[in-house]
Amino acid sequence: MGAFKLQPRDHLKPSNLQDISNQQIEPHFEAHYKGYVTKFNEIQDKLADRSFSDRGKANQNYSEFRELKVEETFNYMGVVLHELYFGHLGSGGEPSEAFRKKVEKDFGSWEACVEELKATAIAFRGWAILGLDLFSGRLMVNGLDAHNVYNLHGFIPIIVIDTYEHAYYVDYKNKRPPYVDAVLRNLNWEVVNARFSKAMKACEAMRDYIG
Repeated sequence: MGAFKLQPRDHLKPSNLQDISNQQIEPHFEAHYKGYVTKFNEIQDKLADRSFSDRGKANQNYSEFRELKVEETFNYMGVVLHELYFGHLGSGGEPSEAFRKKVEKDFGSWEACVEELKATAIAFRGWAILGLDLFSGRLMVNGLDAHNVYNLHGFIPIIVIDTYEHAYYVDYKNKRPPYVDAVLRNLNWEVVNARFSKAMKACEAMRDYIG
C-alpha cells in the first residue's frame, strides 16, 4: 500500500480581504500551510519505510515510530485546520435562518455565541473553532493550543479562526483582538451555511450510529 499523500489546495488562497492584507496571507498560505503539507508527506514516506519506523521498537517513552505518529497528527491537523480557515475567508452573504436559530438555541443569543468565540480566540494559542458536537447535537466552541491539543472528538468545525501569531503579525503585530474581528468580518457565509447544513446531516447519521 502506498503512502497517503496530500497536495496543497491553491484554490483556497484568499486575496483582497477587508483588513487582512495580501502581504499577511502570502507567508501564511505559502510557508505555513504548505509547510504542513510538505512535512506530512515526509512523515508518510518515513512511516512507509519499515526499516526506518520499526513497529517492533515502538515505546511510549520514546521511539522513532511514536515521534512520527505524534508529528503526523500535528502536521495533518495543521493542513486540515488551515484549509478550513482559508476556505471560508472572503465575505459574502449572511448567516442562514437555520444556522442563526441553532446558534440562538444553543448559546441563548447570537451575541453570546460571538462573545464566546472571540474570547476563546484570545484565550488559546492556536485555534478557536465553532462546531457541531455529533454526540450531543449542540454547537460548541473548542479552543486549541496546538493543532492536535485539546481537540474534541466527534466535532465538526464550522467556523475556524487561526490564532497563531503568524496569522496576524504582519498586519497587527501582537494585537490579536482586531485581527479576530477582521476574520469575522471576512467570513463567507455561503461556505459557513453549507458547512452547518452538512454537519446537521452528519449529526442525524451519528444518532443512528450510536443507537
